[in-house]
Amino acid sequence: MARLALWGWIAVAIGLSALTIPWFLWGDGTVVAGVPLWLWWHVGWMGVASLVFWLFARHAWGLGIETGEDASGGDTSGGTSSSASADAGGERR
Repeated sequence: MARLALWGWIAVAIGLSALTIPWFLWGDGTVVAGVPLWLWWHVGWMGVASLVFWLFARHAWGLGIETGEDASGGDTSGGTSSSASADAGGERR
C-alpha cells in the first residue's frame, strides 16, 4: 500500500512539474481582464500546487523516507560507535 502511494505521489509531482510552464500557450496573445492568459495560468497553477502540497502534507508527509529499521526507532549500531553518539542537543555527529 505504501509503495503504491509513493508511486502515486511521484506521478503527481511529475505531472505538476510538467504543466508548470504552459507550453501550449506560447505565442498566444490572448488577454483576459487586462492580463495575459499565460499569467492567469501561473496564478491558477500556484493555487493547484498549494492544494496538492496541503494534501501531501496532511496525508503523505515522510512517505518513502523511513525504512523498516528507522521506523522502529532502534539504533542499529548498538550504541558502541563514537560516530553514532548523540551530543547534548540530541543530534548525531
